[in-house]
Amino acid sequence: INVSVFAVVLVGHMSLHRHRQRGGKEGQVLYRSKRGWVWNQFFVIEEYTGPDPVLVGRLHSDVDSGNGNIKYILSGEGAGTIFVIDDKTGNIHATKTLDREEQAQYTLTAQAVDRDTNKPLEPPSEFIVKVQDINDNPPEFLHGPYYARVPEMSNVGTSVMQVTATDADDPTYGNSARLVYSILQGQPYFSVEPQTGIIRTALPNMDREARQEYDVVIQAKDMGGHMGGLSGTTEVKITLTDVNDNPPKFPQSVYPMSVSEDKVPGEEVGRLKAKDPDLGDNGLVNYRLVDGDGMNMFELSVDSETREAVIKLKKMVDFETKRSYTLKVEGSNPHVDPQFLAWGPYKDEATIKISVEDADEPPVFVAPSYTFEVEENAPEGTLVGRVHAKDTDVANNPVRYMIPRYTDVEQFFAINTEDGMITTMRPLDRETQNWHNISVSATEIGGHHQDTKVRVNIKVKDVNDNPPEFATNNEVLMCESVAPGKVPFLSFHRTASIYVLRKGFSRLTQDVYYLPIEINDNGFPAMSSTNTLTIRVCSCDSKNTILSCNVEPYVLPAGLSTGALIAILACIVILLAIVVLFVALRRQKKEPLIVFEEEDIRENIITYDDEGGGEEDTEAFDIATLQNPDGANGFLPRKDIKPELQYPLRPGGRPAANSVDVDDFIKTRIAEADSDPTAPPYDSIQIYGYEGRGSLAGSLSSLESVTTESDLDYDYLQSWGPRFKKLADLYGTKDCSIHDGDDGEDS
Repeated sequence: INVSVFAVVLVGHMSLHRHRQRGGKEGQVLYRSKRGWVWNQFFVIEEYTGPDPVLVGRLHSDVDSGNGNIKYILSGEGAGTIFVIDDKTGNIHATKTLDREEQAQYTLTAQAVDRDTNKPLEPPSEFIVKVQDINDNPPEFLHGPYYARVPEMSNVGTSVMQVTATDADDPTYGNSARLVYSILQGQPYFSVEPQTGIIRTALPNMDREARQEYDVVIQAKDMGGHMGGLSGTTEVKITLTDVNDNPPKFPQSVYPMSVSEDKVPGEEVGRLKAKDPDLGDNGLVNYRLVDGDGMNMFELSVDSETREAVIKLKKMVDFETKRSYTLKVEGSNPHVDPQFLAWGPYKDEATIKISVEDADEPPVFVAPSYTFEVEENAPEGTLVGRVHAKDTDVANNPVRYMIPRYTDVEQFFAINTEDGMITTMRPLDRETQNWHNISVSATEIGGHHQDTKVRVNIKVKDVNDNPPEFATNNEVLMCESVAPGKVPFLSFHRTASIYVLRKGFSRLTQDVYYLPIEINDNGFPAMSSTNTLTIRVCSCDSKNTILSCNVEPYVLPAGLSTGALIAILACIVILLAIVVLFVALRRQKKEPLIVFEEEDIRENIITYDDEGGGEEDTEAFDIATLQNPDGANGFLPRKDIKPELQYPLRPGGRPAANSVDVDDFIKTRIAEADSDPTAPPYDSIQIYGYEGRGSLAGSLSSLESVTTESDLDYDYLQSWGPRFKKLADLYGTKDCSIHDGDDGEDS
């Protein structure tokens, strides 16, 4: 390496003293003008690695005569460490290797002083030592590796991206920092501009579907790209983005599919898919049915996940009717790039051939339901009607019929298993059940035991098999004073009324009349019956309001059921048995019949379910007093005589003039029993249907309502239902209906 050394001569300020010349003006002094430092810039090569220190330059003053009296001093950046000076000769050396990229220049100060006195001989002066650049730094891509995207099918020269390298060398000195770009990898697809580093496409019709990614290597070289220059490289990964440059395409032109005839609408038949190598919306395909004889039998939908066209059954198919169908499906891109329209059309078609497979179907009835009629009382085996089912399969197997017993629990009907004839198994009664709804099942013989059911409605036709009869109670009441020719008690709802033929009825002479009545209907054949009408004679007031009649005892218990009457009789029998047993034990012990107060009666308690004496009995609690309020005076009446059967007052009726006062009757009977020594023992049971009298609240029932002068209408009781039937018969209009269970007329 050639090192140029520039010498700097330091010239001292010299003063020349001229003595006063005797021939001139005396005392005149002449001075010489001063001269400063003479110096240039110093340069030192960077990265010097020689064995000796590098001579940077030399300092010299013109006052230096070479006798060694002058001393040179160096100060400033790097003085004494990087740069050293010979204080006698003024030579400056660099003792270390310098790097321009670390520090490009150093500022130093030089001074000449007297060696003995250290007095400055010249003022200090600054100078600069510059580090001279060499090409020691290669270009660098600070932001690599790079990633870029460019649409496929781009035109040649389409800009992809720009890459930039940096060089740490001095761009103002030589060519160390002058860079040139080139492509080392990626031809012939891409190119790079040497001066700018812009990467461009180099080939037309670059297809993403053929190749999507490219790895490109770009080089930057200094020294203008000449030999000996340094270089650096970077990688650029270029991806081709998708455009819609491919139409959809079905892999097959014909797709065979099949469906069984037992499939129901909505079931999947098959799938197909058109291929489109484009991505995203560019590869989206829409499907539709465009033609074919199966467009009414099948439908198309799209699976949102797989993007497949799904063919589904729209209506049930029948192998025996049609065995194959054809469909034409179109697949098209909904998003088309206008610049590639000339490459179209962006759609494709395929044909679907669907074959119908035979299935073992259950038999089919020729009618959706059946309705038949049969007369009631028809003998067993009477034909009701016929149902018919057939096998729709090609085999046309015979069919077996049956009636599921859960639809005909009482087994009124039977069916012939071979021909479907329905017959009766026993006579039917229209009045009991006028419609029978059953099912008939048909099963294919030799098939898969599949059955079909059909509804059969059977109407029972009416015949005249019921004689007419009274529809209501056949017992009526009549006043003693009824006049001849009147209808005082009964009027039939259809065509019959009963009139009184004479007067002078007396309840005491005959209180009951039995009138047989023959009733005929108008049916064919005609039916008749004889019903007995019971007529009871009652006492009435002047307004023909019934006051009392001998039907009352039968009226009161009408509300009691047979079970209740049996229970009451059983209780009476048990009580009588207990009393008899008690009396027998007393006689064996010879105990008196009357129990005195001082005796212990805790083991001889007898319970009487009497209601007591009403509100008048509010102070006494003796059981005898509760049974009879008049016995509160201490007298113990006998209870051993059963009263004769008497009828209580009719509800709302007032006691007739010749009726017996029940209270007086009971008192009389008690007195007779107590005074009769031959009467049964005291402990025998005597029951009197007497509730007491004298209630402060008065009567709460309607027993005395008849005594009023008002004429009340109780016909509304007829609408109260069967529970008030007896009350309606007694208080309402006295009529009696004639009932015939058949549909015909009565007479």
